[in-house]
Amino acid sequence: MAPFSSLVRALHRRLLSPDSTPPLLRRCLSASASEGGSATTSASAAGYNVGGSTSFMRGVVFYEPGRPLSIEEFQMPRPKAGELLIKTKACGVCHSDLHVMKGELPFSSPCVIGHEITGEVVEYGAHTDGGVKQRFPIGSQVVGAFIMPCGNCFYCVKGQEDLCEPFFAYNRAKGTLYDGETRLFLRNGKPVYMYSMGGLAEYCVVPANALAVLPKTLPYTESAILGCAVFTAYGAMRHAAEMRAGDSVAVIGVGGVGSSCIQIAKAFGASEVIAVDILDEKLTNAKLLGATHTVNAKKEDAVEKIKEITNGRGVDVAVEALGKALTFEQCTKSVRDGGKAVMIGLAATNVVGQIDITRLVRRQVKIIGSYGARARQDLPQIVKLAETGIFNLKNTISRKCTIEEANSAYDDLDKGKIVGRAVVEIS
Repeated sequence: MAPFSSLVRALHRRLLSPDSTPPLLRRCLSASASEGGSATTSASAAGYNVGGSTSFMRGVVFYEPGRPLSIEEFQMPRPKAGELLIKTKACGVCHSDLHVMKGELPFSSPCVIGHEITGEVVEYGAHTDGGVKQRFPIGSQVVGAFIMPCGNCFYCVKGQEDLCEPFFAYNRAKGTLYDGETRLFLRNGKPVYMYSMGGLAEYCVVPANALAVLPKTLPYTESAILGCAVFTAYGAMRHAAEMRAGDSVAVIGVGGVGSSCIQIAKAFGASEVIAVDILDEKLTNAKLLGATHTVNAKKEDAVEKIKEITNGRGVDVAVEALGKALTFEQCTKSVRDGGKAVMIGLAATNVVGQIDITRLVRRQVKIIGSYGARARQDLPQIVKLAETGIFNLKNTISRKCTIEEANSAYDDLDKGKIVGRAVVEIS
């Protein structure tokens, strides 16, 4: 009996050896062992982790308005079916995050902000479809869209993934994924909510439907904006405005998203692209990105100037990218009869825009809201625009910073000091 017991012990030691055990079996054995007590916690995490050296990660946490962002240690997130664990390489700094941080948009807290990311696929959730694994092999470079469609709801089935019901009901309303649970937990076990995928962290969990392969010819840092700034602009021009070659376009507010609207309008063949802002530095950059005309709304009447440029008619398409009552009104007044005013700027809660109802009715002015594009059908197309050079990523990025500098980046964004888009380089 003794020789048999020795053999069992030797086999057990061999099974638990990281060098000799398949990863899936090692995770199962380690998880089973962890039920026996805290002494096996590190073994369990090491069995799960993708790099073999750490069981935790860092992430940027928002707790409440007025309190600086905090870098915290998290347990390594675990993806579920249809989800991928991404080693985050870069994450854009967006005004939508700022709205949450200032309390202008209600959102569950504490949460990890950041919602436009690039990264590397390192793990799949259990029972993830083989087709997903084939599209996104381990090690793939990917870009993630901030609207993460479920793929199965009423709107997703109709092809309107930008209206995905679970995304708004769970992620935007509760800060979770679509089983009603977050994937983020602090090292002490406290849950932390996710704004989209919670991209300002060393790792994040993203549903496969929100991902597209990023070619190796495109850099991680600059490409992060494809998932929100460019994604939002593409959705506005392609679906909301249904822009056609030869259309005249005005973009009111030329920050990160507005700058992307200029480039998308140019790519779609706009005859005139008019950039409107109150900062000359942003208008100069807009010219570099393809604007044919610029208007400083602090120095001249934006609506009158737009009409002057368009022979008194107004533009075919006007895009509002700030979310202010004043710019909403300017946008609606800038379009020609039968034109389209597309609103993409998020506003603080209870901000209301005014409209001349009689003109709206008589002159067939169309006011259209647009939140973003459609990940499965549009994100691959957006990547192609960048890959071919039609969309200039390099000139859109005005600042690169580290995760430790995230606070200052958002402060400068709030003060209007960031001309285009800032990106946090994470690893």
